[in-house]
Amino acid sequence: MSKSGSMSPLEDQDKLLDEALSVVKVQALQMKRCLDKRKLMDALKHASTMLGELRTSLLSPKSYYELYMAICDELQHLEMYLLDEFQNGRKVADLYELVQYAGNIIPRLYLLVTVGVVYIKTAEQSKRDILRDVVEMCRGVQHPLRGLFLRNYLLQCTRNLLPDTPDTDLETSEIHGNVRDAVDFVMMNFSEMNKLWVRMAYQGHSRDKDRRERERQELRLLVGTNLVRLAQLDSVDNELYKKVVLPGILEQVVSCRDALAQEYLMECIIQVFPDEVHLDTLHTYLKACAELHPDVKVHVILVALVERLAAYGQRQQALGQPPIPAHIPLFEIFSDQIGNIAQARPEMPPENLVSLQVSLISLAFRCYPDQINLVDKVLESTLVALDKISIEKVDSETPLGKELNRLLGMPVSHYNSLVTLLQLPHFGKVLQRLDYNGRKAIALHLVNNALDNETVIATQEHVEAVLSMLAPLICDQTDQVATGQDAEDFAEEQNLMARMIHLLSAEDSDLDQQYRMLTSARKQFGAGGPRRIPFTLPPLIYEAFKLARKYFDARQQDELWQKKCEKIFTFCHQCIAGLVKAELADLPLRLFLQAALAICKIPFETHETLAYEFVSQAFTLYEEEISDSKAQFAALTLMAATLEKLDCFGEENSAPVRSKCALLASALLRKPDQCRALILVSNLFWSSTTRELEGKPMHDGKKVLECLRKAVKVATECLDPAVQAQLIVELINAYVHFFHQGNQHITINHVNELISKVRQGLLPQLENSDEKELIERHLATTSEMLRHRRDNPSNSGDAPSYQGLVLE
Repeated sequence: MSKSGSMSPLEDQDKLLDEALSVVKVQALQMKRCLDKRKLMDALKHASTMLGELRTSLLSPKSYYELYMAICDELQHLEMYLLDEFQNGRKVADLYELVQYAGNIIPRLYLLVTVGVVYIKTAEQSKRDILRDVVEMCRGVQHPLRGLFLRNYLLQCTRNLLPDTPDTDLETSEIHGNVRDAVDFVMMNFSEMNKLWVRMAYQGHSRDKDRRERERQELRLLVGTNLVRLAQLDSVDNELYKKVVLPGILEQVVSCRDALAQEYLMECIIQVFPDEVHLDTLHTYLKACAELHPDVKVHVILVALVERLAAYGQRQQALGQPPIPAHIPLFEIFSDQIGNIAQARPEMPPENLVSLQVSLISLAFRCYPDQINLVDKVLESTLVALDKISIEKVDSETPLGKELNRLLGMPVSHYNSLVTLLQLPHFGKVLQRLDYNGRKAIALHLVNNALDNETVIATQEHVEAVLSMLAPLICDQTDQVATGQDAEDFAEEQNLMARMIHLLSAEDSDLDQQYRMLTSARKQFGAGGPRRIPFTLPPLIYEAFKLARKYFDARQQDELWQKKCEKIFTFCHQCIAGLVKAELADLPLRLFLQAALAICKIPFETHETLAYEFVSQAFTLYEEEISDSKAQFAALTLMAATLEKLDCFGEENSAPVRSKCALLASALLRKPDQCRALILVSNLFWSSTTRELEGKPMHDGKKVLECLRKAVKVATECLDPAVQAQLIVELINAYVHFFHQGNQHITINHVNELISKVRQGLLPQLENSDEKELIERHLATTSEMLRHRRDNPSNSGDAPSYQGLVLE
């Protein structure tokens, strides 16, 4: 292989490497044979030829590394042989003389390092002198790639041989050296390797700069290994590290003025040395950070250091010890340094600056968990930084927006309490710097967190503050872009807000506070527009129902409870009226009826009047807003069922609504709906709950019969005999129900007439079908029940007699 020239193209690398490895294999085999024959001179010649392959400039760093490792493996055999030679009495001078026969410097220095290691192991000379000699001799190779690997070989060979005794042990130090000698050796090697590594950036054409940077990235571990060796020295205490090791490393790092080297080595210092020494040398390290090249990503270095120390503090806390020694104001040091860096580096991207604030919040959480003011201080610093660079609104999709989102999300996830976040005055201010999408994302995070942790919001002030932070989910925003949001996503968001309302809960003893909270929430949710309020106002209304019941239960302690109940139901009326204005019909109708039921369960002076008002509003809404026939029937069914349950109406209010229901039932468009609605309405005139003024049950048998007769008439007007038959069977059951209840206006003859009409007049007209089968089955079930009542008369004197019933 050629030993000069520039690096070959990538496609030739495999071929060149194979050729070199073949030479290594052949020469290694010859070397071993000579060693077996104890021909050391010949063996060294073959070893020198093998090592000569490392003189190449054609291989990439990756291929050169493979060649280097193969040769190092073979050199171990030579080292073992030389150790045996020493044990057999060979002199040092002889060995030095022999390795000098290597004609080129690369093979000669590799062999000298190997001999030096053997000397140290056999203790023929002082470790200190040998280490100094070999590290100095390695300066003879100034080619960056070759020099780096040569010095790495030196470092690997001596990794277990460095003197590691304290410098106070004078007797040992004189002979074998001490930890200071080891530090000097590694520091000198580190300095030279770093210079070679940096020099690689300036060799070759400018068009190959990117390739050279990639190659330097591949080689960075060779340089970093020096720092690992320093960290492995047991006798390097805090004092030695502070006075010698760290200053020496930082001097080399700062003076090299190379961004790649500085960034890697500063991170390497963080990772390889213990946490305790970082705490003691924080000022020195951070001062060096401020002196780094402008292209160095200082925020990455500081974030790594903060994370390392925060994790240390967390471990200490888990062991029951103080997270950080009291005499080290860790948070203040980092906070001040971040401010200094921002001032010294105006060109720093704002997202990098916010990234530093994120790490600072992490430090506060993990090392100062009880000092929430530190978190707010970080948020305040972030605002100041944004003001300095004149940023009012941040796009959430930009790197800066994503970092701000992280910054705001951390307190939410850490504290798991919206109420705790309210103790951070600058949280909301930073939140307002995000655009609509960013604020909405944080709002969703807040809501989900509150629901997951069941965070109770217990005061009006907290309600106003929390809902202010959730504004993007509550109402339209001025910076909101009109885009067609997916209907399911929108509904999911609003359902979350609806669930959120149930977290507004004052203490049971402070019901007035609960009312103020509901009115504050109503004010903000009411601005949500017609799309949102159907989700958010109903939960408020139901919370108001609960509050009214609480006032009633606490009536002994509050003389004004009745007026407060009136006020609550007025509040409910306003909320439902807001839904009506939003051009809704079904939902407010249901809520009007539900409110009437809630009122009737709380007996206070004006509850009948209020309940009647809610019912009348439901009827008005029915007449003015509901036009679809199916919706009308469903609404009328609901109104009739509600009225049947209301027990607070006297005759003055009960009669009009019952009559109105009957009238509306007769006005339905479809005949089957009319018939079934009249059957339902008939129950309003025979009810155990609806009462007259004197408290008697509503048993108006004549009105019931009128409704049922009208229903029969409507059924017979249906042109489809199957529909008519089904309706008549349903009417038979209705007649039987009221007959069994003791309605004297209904007789067995009414039932016989309807049964005869179905059996003889309608069923014979129907063709065989599933529909006919269902009708016959329904009639058969009804007939079986009637037969049982006829053939097994009740012993009770109040039960009507079914004698005279004709079923066949």
